[in-house]
Amino acid sequence: MSKVENHPHGVFCWSELCTHNWKDGKAFYTSLFDWGHDDQPIGENIYYTMLQKQGDDIAAMYEMPKEQISAGIPSHWLAYIAVDNIDDCALKAKELGAEVIAGPHDVMNAGRMLMLKDPVGATVALWQGNEHKGCKHLGELNTPYWHELATRDSKVSRDFYCALLGWESEIKPMEGMDYILFLVDGQPIAGMLEMTSEWPDDTPAHWMIYFAVESCDVIVSKAASLGGQVCVPATDIPDVGRFSVICDPQGAVFSVIESVMDDV
Repeated sequence: MSKVENHPHGVFCWSELCTHNWKDGKAFYTSLFDWGHDDQPIGENIYYTMLQKQGDDIAAMYEMPKEQISAGIPSHWLAYIAVDNIDDCALKAKELGAEVIAGPHDVMNAGRMLMLKDPVGATVALWQGNEHKGCKHLGELNTPYWHELATRDSKVSRDFYCALLGWESEIKPMEGMDYILFLVDGQPIAGMLEMTSEWPDDTPAHWMIYFAVESCDVIVSKAASLGGQVCVPATDIPDVGRFSVICDPQGAVFSVIESVMDDV
């Protein structure tokens, strides 16, 4: 499959792991997904690591600053959405009730970023790419495949993202719930579900990143052997695929999915 050279406005374009232990986290993910890596120094013994497939950047990771670890912030994955004008989005996001956590600011010549907390409390980043547009491979194994928002208020979340990014939405009835699809130019680019009373009360709203895999069961077993914790065992979703939720050894949560839709 050809490389992705640009990401249109409103589409997820980058995934970034902020981890308590850079060395061990890198070992876990490069082993799990057969990723390469390019460690780029950003300080004394501090690196921003490009995680790679076939030598191309597909995600990144870095070690969380010690003061954030001391403050109890867990390891986490952060999803980035491509936008055409990040400064306009920052103003609009605040008007729509979001809290700006960082930015907008330039990341050297790579691009311009904004991190925000949406009105229901989920953290997400926006990216206006310059020299670095984002993930170079999409729709392939061992790359980010799907993004899903778990929210306590689906109406508030839907209204926010549709107003901010121009997303369209549609309801996809699934077993026991209505699943919301977000679309750009008629193509599904993300999903949303409302957290029920079955979810722990202390689970905040969050964006979940799914990585496409050839075999969900094989990856689940491999993750466990590497020290990961299986939060949701391999489970079938009719007409979609087989997925699992995994917590890495440093505490960051992600999902994997073996798609049956012939799109990987």
